[in-house]
Amino acid sequence: MANRLNVVRTVTALRRVLEPYRKPREHIALVPTMGALHRGHMALVQEARRRAKHVVVSIFVNPTQFAPHEDFASYPRSFAADIKVLREAEVDLVWAPSVEAMYPDGFVTRLAPEGPAKASLEDEFRPHFFGAVATVVAKLFTQVSPDLAFFGQKDYQQLRVVTQMAKDLDLPVKVIGVPTVREPDGLALSSRNAYLSTAERTVAPMLYRVLRGCAARIKSGEKVDHVLKVGRIEIDVAGFALDYLEARHALTLAPLASPKDRPIRLLVAARLGKTRLIDNVAV
Repeated sequence: MANRLNVVRTVTALRRVLEPYRKPREHIALVPTMGALHRGHMALVQEARRRAKHVVVSIFVNPTQFAPHEDFASYPRSFAADIKVLREAEVDLVWAPSVEAMYPDGFVTRLAPEGPAKASLEDEFRPHFFGAVATVVAKLFTQVSPDLAFFGQKDYQQLRVVTQMAKDLDLPVKVIGVPTVREPDGLALSSRNAYLSTAERTVAPMLYRVLRGCAARIKSGEKVDHVLKVGRIEIDVAGFALDYLEARHALTLAPLASPKDRPIRLLVAARLGKTRLIDNVAV
């Protein structure tokens, strides 16, 4: 039988509900989301459920991480359906603040992350993004005070930024990356996949196929620059408008210093019609 699910919308109520959870050897896990939950999000919830006594899921569509030309107003929202699946997953608490609760009148403090946030990847195309993400996640960590926090590896640069932010600010939370959940044809699950037309949905898995092919060729000893050049051509021919296809150090996201620099992460972003897709794989 599904449990009673607490849904709270103020910091005061959040802390009151969380207080009984704070017992020795009873970890609290946080899964930050923007709602419109799919199997990728639920994989995070399942891993949190496996590793912690209490699971908190936040649902907050953060307006500060959307640029004026981006899709904040049309971003998928399905709160009632989200609550239903979270109740069935035996989540303990949903933290669903309003914009006014998260950013009250007079709010002026924002983080300015560097390192993996300034890697000339997503930050080149969304220069405002990681400052907004770091700020809202720092607030979530402060509000919930979790022992563990779970993020998907699909948004790999975001994972590295949040991990570094928690480390640099001495926040007592362990950030855990969970492997990307994919459709049977390889397409990484994303709320934005709903924007793809039927024809575009057929083409979209090509990004993952190119990444896997590039990773295999690098592992076999081919020169990284040549592999990336061929991969970029393959993505272009498939009909994407490529933003980047890069090989980076998996921890720092810095460009590779030498052919022997390891571990490597391949990262890609490209537009298909009006939909921007990102993906990554380990080498």
